[in-house]
Amino acid sequence: MAKKLTQSQKRMVGAAVVVQLVVGLLTLRDISRRPADRVRGPKWLWRIAGTANTSGSAAYWLIGRKR
Repeated sequence: MAKKLTQSQKRMVGAAVVVQLVVGLLTLRDISRRPADRVRGPKWLWRIAGTANTSGSAAYWLIGRKR
């Protein structure tokens, strides 16, 4: 049986969702503006990874971008 979330837990989940959305949107914006030769690997792959979860976005920012 599922337990109901407390108000504090609901706020934490809500904040996590907002962070994920913001990070994902920033990642997509950077991928779309960055020339393909400044991205390691195919841009379509980074778009999928960057929006799938926060670790995919982190991987793009740490590994996927050429400086």
